[in-house]
This record gives sequence, C-alpha cells and structure tokens, in this order.
Amino acid sequence: MHYLYGIKRDGPPCLAATFTSEPQLLAYVRWATLESYEPQHGKFEQGSALASCNSWKSSVEPITSEDPSNVSHNPPPSML
Repeated sequence: MHYLYGIKRDGPPCLAATFTSEPQLLAYVRWATLESYEPQHGKFEQGSALASCNSWKSSVEPITSEDPSNVSHNPPPSML
C-alpha cells in the first residue's frame, strides 16, 4: 500500500488517501495539483484529498498513527 500525506503550512503530515500502487498515487497528485511551486509543494483542487494542503509526501509505510480505513483508498479524480 502507498500512503499519501497532506501537509498544511509546516504542520505535521496528515494521512489524506491510500493507493494500491505508486503510479496511481502519482497520477492522482498530478490531477490534484493546480499550481506547482516546487517539488511536492503547490495549490491543490478543492475536491481532492489534498485540498487545503500546501504540500504532500508519500510513503510505503505509515508515518503517522492514523487509521488508513478512515481515508479514501484509490480515490478517483473527480470533475468539479
């Protein structure tokens, strides 16, 4: 499993979604990114798992104690 974390203004990472594969995660991040300021920093779609975040990070291991069943798994890009 691949974990996608959103980060708000230098805050701690927060689990945003999980994905079956890294290509799925990266495709989702590409869709969700409206503006890219630097690697893994930008402005994101309001309807995305990264809404209101300033940056993101991914991991193949959990980096927080959050329960992955509380977030979307393989969320599809949506048309807003």
